[in-house]
Amino acid sequence: MKRFFRSAFGIAVLGCLALAGWAVWSAGVFDGAVARQLRSASVYAAPGVTLDEPAAERVIGNRRLVVGFLEPGADLSDACDSLGGAVDGTLAVMLSRDGDDFKKYGCSRLPGSDDENFGKAFVAESMIGNGIDAFADRPVDALKVMVVNYDLLVHSGAIPDGGRTVSPSLPRYLIAAAAVGAVLLGSPALYLVTRRATRTSLARRERRDAEADERTELAAAAAVLAQQIIDLDKRYARQTGTSKFARGYRSLVSDYANLLPDLGRGTPELRARVEKLLTRARTLAAQVP
Repeated sequence: MKRFFRSAFGIAVLGCLALAGWAVWSAGVFDGAVARQLRSASVYAAPGVTLDEPAAERVIGNRRLVVGFLEPGADLSDACDSLGGAVDGTLAVMLSRDGDDFKKYGCSRLPGSDDENFGKAFVAESMIGNGIDAFADRPVDALKVMVVNYDLLVHSGAIPDGGRTVSPSLPRYLIAAAAVGAVLLGSPALYLVTRRATRTSLARRERRDAEADERTELAAAAAVLAQQIIDLDKRYARQTGTSKFARGYRSLVSDYANLLPDLGRGTPELRARVEKLLTRARTLAAQVP
């Protein structure tokens, strides 16, 4: 046995076993239910919580935001602590129903949240849940409000811009299996898998490069529109609910909320919709001094 592990083959086998153990551990085999779901998704719903998860995922898109809807009475702080490294690089928010409102607990996993960006993380955790209590019985609409808050925080610099990068567990298991197979069965299978993965990665990169300009332009226009709506909100507070301005403002906010789930696609049609909403916002701004 000692001769085996002193040989080059034995050392290679030990290395592969160590790699496999690392893959199993880093893939989240010891994660709790919340961390396991949010490692590769944006939304978690506890058993008994009614939520249209596909619709909720579309609302959040690829933002660095993850939200857990926990059962009433759940310890939200413990839920945040249990996330570990599963949601690194995101702003995590734990919610649970508390009568007609939500209990909220934010835990930032954004870069530098424990040192140089502590203040920004505190602001983000405090503001991300503003305004969602009115939608306690409509969690998808509550998410839409959170997304508006998130975009405003990005625009203000409290949250870094950019999408979330998810590292799913399956590729790590495949890497470990490929490493063992390379030693025990040879390198051809590893070569074929790597070649296929490279082609897929190149194809994705080409698509991302082709869509980058459209997404950038759309994000900029959407940020301007969100800021315009925030500015109009101050004027709306001074209007009567039946005024022409108030009706136009409510219609604008409703159309903007309906647009949010589609913003991640970055198509020319969406850019045209944002421009139309921006024109409406500027028209409203001109109505009231």
